[in-house]
Amino acid sequence: MKEEIKSMWIFAALITSLCFGINNSIFKWSSGKGYSKIHIQFFFYFSAFILSIVYGVLMDGLQLNWLSIMLGAAIGVLNANGNIQMASAFEKGPASLTSPLIAANAIFPILCAALIFHEHISSLQWSGIACMFIATLVIQYTPNAKGNHQYVPWMMHTLLSILSFGVLGILMTTSTRLQLNSLDILVSMYGGGMLYLLSALAFKKEKFKLKEVKIGSLVGFLSMIGYGCYFFALNTGIASIIFPVVSLNCLVVVFAGCYIFKEKLKNYQIAGVLAALIGIILTKI
Repeated sequence: MKEEIKSMWIFAALITSLCFGINNSIFKWSSGKGYSKIHIQFFFYFSAFILSIVYGVLMDGLQLNWLSIMLGAAIGVLNANGNIQMASAFEKGPASLTSPLIAANAIFPILCAALIFHEHISSLQWSGIACMFIATLVIQYTPNAKGNHQYVPWMMHTLLSILSFGVLGILMTTSTRLQLNSLDILVSMYGGGMLYLLSALAFKKEKFKLKEVKIGSLVGFLSMIGYGCYFFALNTGIASIIFPVVSLNCLVVVFAGCYIFKEKLKNYQIAGVLAALIGIILTKI
């Protein structure tokens, strides 16, 4: 039975990718509707914080200590900051390059897991990782994108987003290697992110919209499921494979774009989808 549970880590990583993809699609849709990104993120963190605490109390699973609080809070702040910097990068520069560049943050935790934590990766699995990594870049690339670009601010926001998400991945891997309680990290993560966003809201005097509360609450619920599966995968699987699998959440955004925004799937994106599937298969051989 234990072996069967351990073999489920790749499925858990795929669930994480699905949840993150749905959330990113919601962010894309809400941005087009003119809703505040910071408001939605605040209610996302607030609802997830409340849900995680309630779950922890009911399950009697909270074992908070200073290390898990500090590490979890840092992850939460990095995730919130990464999202804000990414949104700013989309506003300042070419979306065709922003998404693929930010997706490259996965290389940091992959190298950390392989070099620092000495995970054993076979040649076939490295091939699978390469396929998924290339697929992530190709699927999000949109050539000949038009718009007025401010390249210096764009590059600054892009680099800050890459750094935030990259360090976040390393800290998540570290928390699992230290065998910290995943629920403690989740509660601290949402709490830290919520306080960070609350400080950001202090500089704004915009009124909340009921729709933003509802959207943020939905995103928070999906995030809890996604990160719960994320930590399960990291605790039982191979981090060097998990991170590129999770980065494939862009597949969900692409398909949502086809269904919701009536965007056409390009030939190179279809090739990227196939490369992603091949990568997942190779990592399990």
